[in-house]
Parts: sequence; structure tokens; C-alpha cells
Amino acid sequence: MTDRIDLGLKDTNAGCACCATSAATDAPASTAATVTEDVLVTGMTCSHCVSSVTEELTAIDGVENVTVDLNAGGTSRVTIHSSTPIDAAAVQAAVEEAGYTLAGAPA
Repeated sequence: MTDRIDLGLKDTNAGCACCATSAATDAPASTAATVTEDVLVTGMTCSHCVSSVTEELTAIDGVENVTVDLNAGGTSRVTIHSSTPIDAAAVQAAVEEAGYTLAGAPA
């Protein structure tokens, strides 16, 4: 059996036409973050969508970093790294401001 090496290549046909060259974007995790929260977001299809959600969430006081595991057209996992717990209503408002729907927290 041959070992497979993940080259980090993404399906360029998985996004919308405006951003098809990069189907997913992950920001590096901050080593200083003390609180990590995962939420599920529906409606994102491309790196522009990821950027919009990331921008809105990082504008919340205390948020240090946001990483997104994009599932184009499905439910994407969004991880919020912060110095203190973030209010759920603020997270929901930020996601909606970006134009997407908060599906909840993963089990």
C-alpha cells in the first residue's frame, strides 16, 4: 500500500465564480487564545464567503482569530478563538451581518 501525501490542493470547481481559485481559507490559530468555540454556518460556498464571516466575527471584542472549515454549499465549521467567552447573540448577529445563517454548535 502506498502512503498518500496531502498536498493541500482544493477543488477549484467547488466555489462560486467570483472566487473559484481558492475554495477554502484557514487562518492560523493564535497560540494566545484561551477560549475556543465551534459554531456551524450554512450558506458559504467560497473563499469570499469565508472572508466575510471571518471579518464580521473578528470585529467582536475579544475575538483573536477565526478559522473556517469550508463545506461549500453545506454546513461549515467555524472556530472562534478568543481571550474570553463570546456572547452567542453577538456571534449570531455577526454571522447574519455577513449574510449567512448560524446553524448552531456542533455536537
